[in-house]
Amino acid sequence: MESSKTLLICPTRDHTSAASTEHESNIMRLRNMLTAKGEDPFEAMEIIDAIQRLCIDHHFRYEMEEILQKLYQQCSRYQYYGHGLREVALCFRLLRQAGHHVSAENAFSGIRDENGRFRGEFQYDVEGLIELFEASQLSTEGEKTLEDGRDFAVNQLTKLCSAEESHRGRVIMNVLNQPSHKSLSRLTVNRFISMTSDDGENKWLQPLLQVAKIDFDMLKALHQDEISKTLKWWRELSLTKELKKARDQPLKWYTWSMAVLQDPGLSEIRLDLVKPISFVYIIDDIFDIYGGIDELTIFTQVMERWDRDEDNLVEKLPNYMKVCLEALDVVTMEISLKVHKKHGWNPINSLRKSWARLFKAFLVEAKWFESGYLPSKEEYIENGRVSSGVPLVLLHLFFMLGEETTKEKVQLTDESNPLIVSSAATILRLCDDFGSAKDENQDEYDGSYMECYMKQHQGSTIEEARAHSLQMISNAWKRLNEECLDPNPFSGSSFAKACLNVARTVPLMYTYDDDHRLPGLDDYLKSLMLDHA
Repeated sequence: MESSKTLLICPTRDHTSAASTEHESNIMRLRNMLTAKGEDPFEAMEIIDAIQRLCIDHHFRYEMEEILQKLYQQCSRYQYYGHGLREVALCFRLLRQAGHHVSAENAFSGIRDENGRFRGEFQYDVEGLIELFEASQLSTEGEKTLEDGRDFAVNQLTKLCSAEESHRGRVIMNVLNQPSHKSLSRLTVNRFISMTSDDGENKWLQPLLQVAKIDFDMLKALHQDEISKTLKWWRELSLTKELKKARDQPLKWYTWSMAVLQDPGLSEIRLDLVKPISFVYIIDDIFDIYGGIDELTIFTQVMERWDRDEDNLVEKLPNYMKVCLEALDVVTMEISLKVHKKHGWNPINSLRKSWARLFKAFLVEAKWFESGYLPSKEEYIENGRVSSGVPLVLLHLFFMLGEETTKEKVQLTDESNPLIVSSAATILRLCDDFGSAKDENQDEYDGSYMECYMKQHQGSTIEEARAHSLQMISNAWKRLNEECLDPNPFSGSSFAKACLNVARTVPLMYTYDDDHRLPGLDDYLKSLMLDHA
């Protein structure tokens, strides 16, 4: 890779006013160029793709929305999605990413033969095959065209890789193992740069790379400041004094928040979101490591009531549980007051109910474990979605973002566990079960979905259980994709993007190596915090 295209070599630490002015001028020039290119939306697709891949889309959100809306209208009117495999697949992917419900059948009709198969002339079109594979990752349930497209692309790309050992082959295998749609964008930036040819024709490429370099340096400084504030908050909370065996991982908890909310402008929300995430982990450890069933039952009953002053049950709890509940009360109240002040809606009752649901789900699992009961796979996954903590964290985030906080949307998010949330929760729960390592301080394994499956399907093997779980994860991704498209209630929102990012973050947090470490998490932190990656 040429040095001029290396994104993660940062500029000098001290940004002069002249450098800042030049940065803003570059952004403005690129906006004007994008607007001009937008007169022909097909011309602008390459630039939009590069902007998104370089994680600088927050600078060009309005311009991109206008162009993609125009592109969607043209495609819908004329049923034309571009020329050649790569352009058609790129068009389809960009429109779906923007929330437009584009028909795969219509989009790829010109790329398939009379029997519905992808035409053989594309079998050596590496760029087109890669783009087809990437587009197939946005499939929804029942889309055979995209399933066929994925199989065609994987088969052809695998053959091409096996035919030669080269940089291109390694890049292709990396794409197949880590598709962009199911990965955090920061993890695929350098791969995108290595695949982008700078032949001088694309005069927008170097200005985009320069904006991305400066943005990265600013983002790194911002995240370092947020980490410092998170560590200070956690230290001052002092829960580790009472809970010495519980996980003490504020950097990992902050990483969840940083990965889910990638827009630099959402710093305050990132810092607030770390707090419920931290408590999910701590309370999980209380149920797994500390409490007996009787204590945990009272712990859950107290959480359901929330009125501590008139509740004698609190006095029956050990001190570490009391301290935890008091701290949780304070954090929940602080978040509720902030949301009310900013968005005019007080979420205190909704947040309290969500904590009660989480406690009850943890208690169910504790009772299963204590009694040796192995539930049906349906029981397990229904309870597991709640105990994953995903619905609770995303409910907090929904209120923090304040996007169209209407009575109908609050009711949908608070009471019915919408598909966009439950799909992300399913992905986390099942991927958690695939983790090969124990949590740091736990002495036993919890029951897993695969165990429940094998109990229900006598004679089945662990390989069959794993295959079934992987299919469940694939189906959950398809439902999540569907919920991000019009006319579903959260399509095109920051909340929808956050739900996707929850699912994208899961592999970092639950893919252990043989040393019980999380190499993906380490790589992600290095890519954001170090000068070189």
